Amino acid sequence: MNDSDRSAGSAGGTGGTGSAGGPGGAAGSRRKDVRRNQQTLLDAAAAIFVTSGVEAPVRDIAAGAGVGVGTVYRHFPTRADLVIAVYRHQVDACAEAGPALLASSPTPHAALERWADLFVDFLVTKHGLAAAMQADNTGFESLHAYFLDRLLPVCTDLLDAAAAAEQIRPDLTAYQLMRGIGNLCIGTERDPDYDARRLVALLIAGLRQPS
Repeated sequence: MNDSDRSAGSAGGTGGTGSAGGPGGAAGSRRKDVRRNQQTLLDAAAAIFVTSGVEAPVRDIAAGAGVGVGTVYRHFPTRADLVIAVYRHQVDACAEAGPALLASSPTPHAALERWADLFVDFLVTKHGLAAAMQADNTGFESLHAYFLDRLLPVCTDLLDAAAAAEQIRPDLTAYQLMRGIGNLCIGTERDPDYDARRLVALLIAGLRQPS
């Protein structure tokens, strides 16, 4: 985030001191608005990071979210704050998708395929994170721990369900699969002719139990 963006951000701030009419009143409504604005910003930032990297101008993120630059700075005062929040937001979305896909997909293997697609989206979105976090090794390590804590159990449940249905071989761990998908995604941002998603789809198809 640069100084010109920050100046625009300061000018774009909003005040407002309305009275909170008690629990569940104006204060509760404001909290909901804050959460909604934050989620919209994180979705917009994630989409822009995919195409422009984590150094994308704040004004582009604000425009994508349909808010002023000042709103971005109120939620995320620094670039690192925004990148970390997007990372955690994407991890949470990926984690929450696992059980939902198992419940709604025609088969556990289909749920695994759809989840792998979401995981690829996440991995592509986080390209550039290491550079953005270069000065904060502790912060980066804590994010990696969060990533494993949230996603390994979800991936394990998907694999266990598909194996129990005898749709895939039972001898693959969640860590192995996630590491394999991650390796297939390396270099995606530098080579427009490389289709990581197709390679990952072939990997998931290859897990099928021989009939």
